[in-house]
Amino acid sequence: MDYIFDICKKNRQIFAQFLDNLSLTELNTVPNNFNNSIFWNIAHTVVTQNLLVYGLSNLPGNVDKHLIELYKKGTKHTIDATQADVDAIKLLLTSTITKSEADYKAGVFKTFTEYTVSTKSTLKNVEDAIHFNNFHEGIHLGYVLALKRAL
Repeated sequence: MDYIFDICKKNRQIFAQFLDNLSLTELNTVPNNFNNSIFWNIAHTVVTQNLLVYGLSNLPGNVDKHLIELYKKGTKHTIDATQADVDAIKLLLTSTITKSEADYKAGVFKTFTEYTVSTKSTLKNVEDAIHFNNFHEGIHLGYVLALKRAL
């Protein structure tokens, strides 16, 4: 699983570079023909990883409920992020994966509620959730790249 966590960390480093290098205006812009902003996509990945790995394992997560409500599946960009929001998500990009990896190695994930994702694959255990999360984050990296080109 070390390799799988490494992939996620590298993807999250790419997301952090967008947060570092784009202005608040760029991060918050929803171009024509798009539903969400670059910031929404990045925050959504943080929230979704938490829900897939911790939520489906019936464990308390590492992400504030307010963020979950703003960025969970089915939401859209409704408010512009502030610099404080960007800073908070940037910290969560690293801390949530570090914590997940440590918890996985410590054997914290003992139960799991099966869940069928939008691609019709069924996650049967935490390993499936961690693997699927990388796929999910890759999709959103693609959206972020397309959004950046549309700015």
